[in-house]
Amino acid sequence: MTPTTVDSPAFAERYRVIQSRDRRFDGQFVTAVRSTGIYCRPSCPARTPNEANVAFYATSAAAHEAGFRACKRCLPEAAPGSPLWDVRGDVAARAMRLIADGVVDREGVPGLARRLGYSSRHLTRLLHAELGAGPLALARAHRAHTARALLVGTDLSSADVAFSSGFSSIRQFTETIGEVFGMPPRELRARRSRSAGAEVSAGEIDLALPVRGPIDTVGLFGWMRAHAIPGVEVGDDRSFARVVRLPGGPAWFEVRRADDGRLRLRARLAALTDLGTLIARVRRLFDLDADPQAVDEELSRHPELAPAVAAIPGVRVPGAIDAHEMLLRAMIGQQISVASARTMQGRLAAELGQTVEVGPEAMTLFPEPAVIAERGLEVLRGPAARMRAIVEAAAALADGSLDLGPGDDGAAQRERLLAMRGIGPWTADYVRMRVLGDPDVLLPGDVAARAGAAALGLPSDPTGFTAWSERLAPWRSYAMAHYWYAAPVTQAWRSPAETAAAATVPRRRRRSDATPVDVVASAVTVERHAAGAVVPNAATAAVPGAASAVDGARGDPAAGVAVPAGSPAAAASRGSRAAADAVGSPAAAASRGARTAAVPAGAASRGSRTAAVPAGVGAAAASRGSRTAVPRDSRAAAAPSPDPERESETPA
Repeated sequence: MTPTTVDSPAFAERYRVIQSRDRRFDGQFVTAVRSTGIYCRPSCPARTPNEANVAFYATSAAAHEAGFRACKRCLPEAAPGSPLWDVRGDVAARAMRLIADGVVDREGVPGLARRLGYSSRHLTRLLHAELGAGPLALARAHRAHTARALLVGTDLSSADVAFSSGFSSIRQFTETIGEVFGMPPRELRARRSRSAGAEVSAGEIDLALPVRGPIDTVGLFGWMRAHAIPGVEVGDDRSFARVVRLPGGPAWFEVRRADDGRLRLRARLAALTDLGTLIARVRRLFDLDADPQAVDEELSRHPELAPAVAAIPGVRVPGAIDAHEMLLRAMIGQQISVASARTMQGRLAAELGQTVEVGPEAMTLFPEPAVIAERGLEVLRGPAARMRAIVEAAAALADGSLDLGPGDDGAAQRERLLAMRGIGPWTADYVRMRVLGDPDVLLPGDVAARAGAAALGLPSDPTGFTAWSERLAPWRSYAMAHYWYAAPVTQAWRSPAETAAAATVPRRRRRSDATPVDVVASAVTVERHAAGAVVPNAATAAVPGAASAVDGARGDPAAGVAVPAGSPAAAASRGSRAAADAVGSPAAAASRGARTAAVPAGAASRGSRTAAVPAGVGAAAASRGSRTAVPRDSRAAAAPSPDPERESETPA
């Protein structure tokens, strides 16, 4: 890639950016100054250089290759990463995501090229043309970035910093730091703030995480807390911690919001060489390289969405710490509530996971796909077809016939997933959103998102929802976050942990007041009381992130329910679910009537979504939603497929 010089079309725009010192462009490009031989971030406080002396580079590695060194004043290596690598899906962006994950350090350039489907020579030529530097130079710049963070943020020795950053020798480390920053490692460390590296336990690493503001930490930590697997993850209003399996062994990390408002990463690793990989994955998990001002500005252009954006500025879309784990968690959560998914995932981890003591206390690693493939059916509970689909997916991940990662091509990944039994459009697109960080994914089959759209006054039927949201491209993933947060069933996410926990504790009722009967209705579980009111149960409400928001709207034939599309009962049910009708409203009454309507023996009960009523069981008992009326084995055997849209291809 040739640098952007004064005669280039984009030069004037970028020059205005450095004149205004706009911090949101930090990390998106660097400014090289020929008269001084340095490069800076766009917001550098130094005097704006003369236009004739300026060139712009897409990456710091390209500036290194051109002979420039980093500015000692603005430290461009400390800027957040570029959001372009998530927005773009081309080879260069996929390569940058894999380089950040440490693929070049572990597998070399041939390994990177193999993952991208190119020869090493051709890939190097492509990256030089697109980014101004080859894969080795890009990996070297990433190692320098990690080393700088460790030097100024920890008390690790220079040797530990060198190997933690991915350098193969101390000499290589010293030379690279000198070339990139124009000073030896000791001098760079002397420039750190006095508070850096203080109050850290032995064996721990504590680093600040650069981020573009604003950032919705309330929503991020609320999401993590709502989806945390018992024993594997733990979260509250200000922090989230878990154990994760990295190439060099297990690691524990905690992301917390410090008193000064900044995000900090605290970590303990079995192998220090995994630190760069962990930092990159944590940044993807919390979507820290996003450009929130650009996203909010674009979404706010639409009056219907502007109030939601103003209420929650800097919304982020959570990513995935492990791609294989993300797929299995999404499949386990199909058509059940988040609470139920957490229970099953926790049982799976407790039975098949590995307990490690790498962190402050013992925690459990999520089971490896090979273990789930071998013993998953012993632990998993639910429809037999879904359990088989999960085990088959785990086996494919274990033997390499299915591979997922941040370097995947989005369309190819989706095609591979849809070809598997039990995976439909919702699951494939949800995985693409979380694993690749794709900012333009819409999930029209997500009932909770459509309920949020209805709460915002937007179309909530799948067709209207999809058509209206097309105007939000290329930021529909962030629109999904606003839809989710607007849904009634997700309000506890944004509440303090104590309040959210209290909301999930069911109140004890007198026998004369209620006859509790669970009726799974799209994204919520409701209880029908003797008085006739339908009350949402926050403890078991299905919310986004578990595929209770399934591929296709509940209540139509695709969901495995014998209700004709367009029928009054289906319309009433959809109205009750999507619009969250008030208790006692005509729509709610109609919905109740549809649920309590007598069904023929053997028909699927509305009260038990996946249970077929065997002959001999009273239709009245089935319509009342009594789950105890059908033996567990009968329910599992007659359940619909994990992905209703592929039901005809999946044995029951």
